[in-house]
Amino acid sequence: MVIKYPNGKSYSPQKKTLEKVKNKDYTYSNRGKTLEDEINESNEYYLQQGRAVIHKKPVPIQVVKVEYPSRSAAVIKEAYYRTASTTDFNGVWQGVHIDFEAKETQNKTSFPLKNIHAHQIDHMMKVIEQKGVTFLIVRFSSINRYFLYPFQPLKIAWDLMIRNGRKSIPLEEFEKQGFEITPSAFPRIDYLKTVTKMLAQESV
Repeated sequence: MVIKYPNGKSYSPQKKTLEKVKNKDYTYSNRGKTLEDEINESNEYYLQQGRAVIHKKPVPIQVVKVEYPSRSAAVIKEAYYRTASTTDFNGVWQGVHIDFEAKETQNKTSFPLKNIHAHQIDHMMKVIEQKGVTFLIVRFSSINRYFLYPFQPLKIAWDLMIRNGRKSIPLEEFEKQGFEITPSAFPRIDYLKTVTKMLAQESV
């Protein structure tokens, strides 16, 4: 299936195999998963434990070409994104709206801001205005480190880039202004524990 952005460019999503969370391997040695996979598994764990209801946002698409290889089967051959996406995940945790973007980078020393889009920053601003909690989760894949990065320093870095400043956030800034997430067993990425730390620091 070919999915196209509003500008006509093609996007071919990677195929993923979905299994029940109880059959997943949550050990630290469980490699090969994307950050999205790990967060989806963590969200399923939170849901089963009654801790939060957070899901990956569905991507709205407009189907324009369908083929029917048989009477009982339909195959989507071409589709377009209806609108630009906002952030990857949202939901409710302890009465608080949670809304965040998850990104991976192979870069060992910085996170390129080209991985974030203006409409996502605008959306996150609106979440803040409504007293929601929004942030960025970044996985530095090459060094296997995870960080929760609050919106405020992200916005500062974004505004600096707009003014022809640095086009990336150094790893050192993640270490100083972000919160490192240590992978564990259940759940693999316990980002809500880290959100608690972030909110506690912001309230001081």
